[in-house]
Amino acid sequence: MKTNRELVEYLIKKGVLQTEEIISAFYNIDRKDFVLPEYRDKAYVDNALPIYNGQTISQPLTVAVMLENLQPQKGDKVLEIGAGSGYLTSLLAHIVGEEGNVYAFEIDDDLCDFARSNISKYSFLDKGIVEVFCKSGYQGFAKESPFDKIVVSAAGDEVPPQYLLQLKEGGRLVMPLSGPIPKLFVVEKTGKDSFSSRDIEGFVFVPLNK
Repeated sequence: MKTNRELVEYLIKKGVLQTEEIISAFYNIDRKDFVLPEYRDKAYVDNALPIYNGQTISQPLTVAVMLENLQPQKGDKVLEIGAGSGYLTSLLAHIVGEEGNVYAFEIDDDLCDFARSNISKYSFLDKGIVEVFCKSGYQGFAKESPFDKIVVSAAGDEVPPQYLLQLKEGGRLVMPLSGPIPKLFVVEKTGKDSFSSRDIEGFVFVPLNK
C-alpha cells in the first residue's frame, strides 16, 4: 500500500472499518504525518512502527478496532491515556469536531513533544479541540470528568477504578489488558454503578505506567 487511501480501503475490505465517521477520519488523517522520517516509506503498511524510547505507533488495524469499539461521536468529550505519536488523538479529534474535546496524556516527554508536533500539522490544537498533557494519566482527569469516552493505549492488569468513576453514564471505555491472553477490554457504563463488558482477544500493548 503506497497511499493513505489504499490503507483505508484495505481496512474497509478487511471488515474492520465500518462506521462512516471513523472511515472519514482515517481518510482525512494521514498516518505518514505520525511516523518517524526513516519509516515514512512504511507508513501505510499494516504494522506497528517504532517511534521513541521503545514505543510504537500502533498497527492501523488495531487503531481501527479500538475506534470501532469506542464509537466516538461528534461533540464527545474524550480522555486518552497514552498519546504516543498523536495518531489516535488526531483521529478522535476529527470525529468529535469543534463541539468536542480530546484530553490526551503522555508520560514520556519525548513522545509528548512528538505527539504535539504531529497533531499541530492539523488545526486541532489551535482550535482548542485537543489538549496534550506531558504527565501520567493514570489517575485520569477528574477536573474535566465525566467523559463520554475513555481510551487507553497501554495495557494494565485491570481497569483502574478511577477511569470507571470518571466515565459518564452511557459512556464507553476501551483499554488493553495484559495477562495470559492479552485482550482489548470494552466497558459500557449502564448506570451509576453498573457496567457491561466484553473482550476482544489477540491485542498486545506496552505496559501502563503509573
